[in-house]
Amino acid sequence: MNTLILSGFGTNCERETAYACRRAGAPEGSVAVRHINELYSGALRLEDYGFLVLIGGFLDGDDLGGPRACANRFRYRRLPQGGTFLERLHEFVDDGRLVLGVCNGFQLLVKLGLLPAEGNGERGVTLTTNARGRFEDRWVRLRVEPASPCVFTRGMASLELPVRHGEGRVLGATDAVLERLVERRLAPLRYALPDGTPTEHYPENPNGSPHGIAALCSPAGTVMGLMPHPEAFNHVTNHPRWTRRAPGTELPDEDGDGLQIFRNAYAYLREQSA
Repeated sequence: MNTLILSGFGTNCERETAYACRRAGAPEGSVAVRHINELYSGALRLEDYGFLVLIGGFLDGDDLGGPRACANRFRYRRLPQGGTFLERLHEFVDDGRLVLGVCNGFQLLVKLGLLPAEGNGERGVTLTTNARGRFEDRWVRLRVEPASPCVFTRGMASLELPVRHGEGRVLGATDAVLERLVERRLAPLRYALPDGTPTEHYPENPNGSPHGIAALCSPAGTVMGLMPHPEAFNHVTNHPRWTRRAPGTELPDEDGDGLQIFRNAYAYLREQSA
């Protein structure tokens, strides 16, 4: 049940992600933050882990298409033990292990073709510049799709998380592509209005993603990518209005909403190892 958090090439969320993992129930000493270059040197083996987290930050300059550079290294660079990291990653996913991509990590999963992973071999989806053409740093309300197969959102109805990105708008090759993903419940999180209605309207939807799509998951539910940052709401005091919460709405152990995503991951891993 070891957890691997890959860092380097501009990512900057490794410490808070490791803290969220430990606070969510990762066994002591099981969370490792390792540099991507350790994959290429052979010092790091993906098969030693059960949970891979691809974090956010400023991967390869955080420019539009920046994650494509990392995706190409994963796709084409040969590892000392043979094959490519992408090949090892497909084996990792096929084995039922978990992958979570946050912000740049979500972009990376899309560029690698691991999301939405509908089995036709075609990517069909990309992430591009926010509709307003600027960086957005704000808190958003998210509606959870209860019928989604997503492991990470089990038992959740809604949550609040921060976003901080300039390229987070989900686009499909055609409108029908995204409509199909929503119909198949592969959009487990959607930007929502206060009443829970998914929205495309700013500022509740910070990037203009059609259907309010804030996350995508694989059909098996073991791979999820999302633009909001769950690791950044790991404690109630992370929220800008934490002192104004209504009496009786405090979360267990003062958890932030994002921590449940990691708790669900470890609950799933325990189920699989039982």
